Amino acid sequence: MNKSVRKLRPSDYWRIGEHESWFTDMAARGFHLKKMGLFFAHFVKGEPREMRYRIDVSLNKKLTPEQIEMYADSGWDYVTGYQYFQVFSSPVELDAPELHTDPAEQSFTLRELDKKLASSAVMFAIAIILMSGMLFATWFLNGTPTFVLVEGMAIQQTILTIFFGFQAYTSLQAAISIRTLRKNLIEGKPINHRAPWKLHHRINSIIALVFTIVVGLSALLPFTQLAKGYVKTLPEASVGLPIVRLADVEQNPNLVRQESSHIRDNVDWGNRYTYSWSLLAPVQYESDESGIVPGEMWRDGSGEYSPSIYTRLFQLRVPALADNLITDLIKRYRYEYSADTYVETKHEGLDHLVIHEEVGFKEVFASKGKVVIYVRYYGYADINSVLDNIVEQIDFISA
Repeated sequence: MNKSVRKLRPSDYWRIGEHESWFTDMAARGFHLKKMGLFFAHFVKGEPREMRYRIDVSLNKKLTPEQIEMYADSGWDYVTGYQYFQVFSSPVELDAPELHTDPAEQSFTLRELDKKLASSAVMFAIAIILMSGMLFATWFLNGTPTFVLVEGMAIQQTILTIFFGFQAYTSLQAAISIRTLRKNLIEGKPINHRAPWKLHHRINSIIALVFTIVVGLSALLPFTQLAKGYVKTLPEASVGLPIVRLADVEQNPNLVRQESSHIRDNVDWGNRYTYSWSLLAPVQYESDESGIVPGEMWRDGSGEYSPSIYTRLFQLRVPALADNLITDLIKRYRYEYSADTYVETKHEGLDHLVIHEEVGFKEVFASKGKVVIYVRYYGYADINSVLDNIVEQIDFISA
């Protein structure tokens, strides 16, 4: 029983002469073409044989029995079809006449394909322009590319855009190649049926392998992020989470948790913490916590004193990203405040520290080694209380 063998096929389907040459060389090694798949060509292993292969263009995916018989009468057996191309074979010793003896006449068989590929290339170009525009907005519209990179949600989108960009380039290359081939045929230059194929095949194989690995791995990213991430109600007691707790900053025994009106999926979103994962920041925590001190008022008389705190922490794989991440976090969270109000200062326990203070409001952006933390606090506790807790949490997660 003849064994079926699959070989990675050249992806540049429009290179007619190279495909004909490849099929011929494979037959000489005992691999006889059976069919063409999306990624692989299927061969039947048999005795080596001197064969000639020719490819004819047809926008109809399947030939009629009458067409196949007509080719057979001329000494060419139908083998298979792929894309817009039909493959025929004939033993060398049969010395069958060429399918097309007049190159100029053969050029007419490419006219409709030329138009179709040109239209496809334009559509691909429009699609990739739109995708690139959306991707550019994702990365740069808010001026926070490092934050987008570290958060990780746009990595797969970027890889897919690059992949589709390559597909658009391939589509354009196909349109140009077929138009050039048609022009050469009109000028009387026949197709080179023994065109060298090994270099292109080797390059295409490497590109296909790289894209398969990269796109395949990128497809796992969102599933990994979903599987690893979770949201929970923040326990009132400290449970070893690397976040700054409101009670530790306030140091007020009368502080109690403020009841939240926003509870969804059994999570108190006014007092919650979120764990996230990304490729460049495998540990990410985000938390909100709000409290109230019964009987105590805000100094402006706006109501009962109700301090709150928000923490965003990243543990990076690459420490060199820390400074740029802090810059991006400031852009992301400074809202209407002037950039001049964010003051860079020194702290012996931190590599980088930026502080913003208003009455009853403090923001701290800090980093040490691989850890970056942002804390936004509404309340009257001293800034040093916030800083001491930040240093403690960074040392805790870095240990």
